[in-house]
Amino acid sequence: MTRVAVTGGAGRLGASVIDRLIYHGYDVVSFDRVTSDRVRSRQVTVDLLDEHATQAAFAAERPDAVVHLAAIAVPGQLPDPEMYRINTQLVWSVLEATTACGANRMLLASSPTVLGYHAPAGWTPDYLPLDEDHPVAPWNGYSTSKVAMEGIVRMAVRRGDALRLGIFRPCYVIAPEEWEGAPTQQGHTVNERLANPLLSAVALFNYVDARDAGDFVATWITKAHEIPNGETFFVGAPDALATQSTADAIRAHLPAFAEHADSITAHQSMFSSERAERLLGWRASRLWRDNVREPDTTPEPQEALR
Repeated sequence: MTRVAVTGGAGRLGASVIDRLIYHGYDVVSFDRVTSDRVRSRQVTVDLLDEHATQAAFAAERPDAVVHLAAIAVPGQLPDPEMYRINTQLVWSVLEATTACGANRMLLASSPTVLGYHAPAGWTPDYLPLDEDHPVAPWNGYSTSKVAMEGIVRMAVRRGDALRLGIFRPCYVIAPEEWEGAPTQQGHTVNERLANPLLSAVALFNYVDARDAGDFVATWITKAHEIPNGETFFVGAPDALATQSTADAIRAHLPAFAEHADSITAHQSMFSSERAERLLGWRASRLWRDNVREPDTTPEPQEALR
């Protein structure tokens, strides 16, 4: 049985990824600084910033594949230099431990924020929907660290590491309990996000169910040797987290993007996951209209984001 190590397994996304990996028949171990009752796999407590401890933990468990989720996950949670240092150091530590223990696959979690939307000086897309070929333009420590993390993975591909490597950029993650009213990562509920479109406009109305993200991870591990090494994927739902059509939501709440609004049809997401569907056969199946309780769709007047 293929053994998969998930770093950051005790986190919001990690617990769902582990659940879906177990569902798909993988032997899973979580590596994190803390343990969680939500995690159904074996859990190893380790400070992944400690390279020697990380290598020892990986050598003891000997995973075949590694899913690297561990990172400071919220922009602004730490000062930018500290955010950058920790996130990039984690990738170096995990990459070297992955190589040393003989694993043959490593998948890195990045972020759509690498594109640079909502930069204080302004940002508009070159086109819509956004895909993996769109230029990146990070503007804070979090998104800059994610670009650097992606760069470390691509470096490993270029230097010829005996690994199959991949990068995925999960959209705004919604955990299963959040459909039932638990607060999302930003502290408000999904219903509040739908009722006040500006809450979702900050992320360009993107989202993905954590279980769909877990299914993507399982699919990538299965097919990593069949696709180009170092490939990057957006991983999101095919629709936007908005009650009105996406084009209308863009015109009302993201007016700077209005010239591209007609490129989006009906409730289509502003982010394309077509590459994941084409190369891996993965498509998100858990949509908000099927999972959330009927929202209050009468928002208070708000000023559009510019």
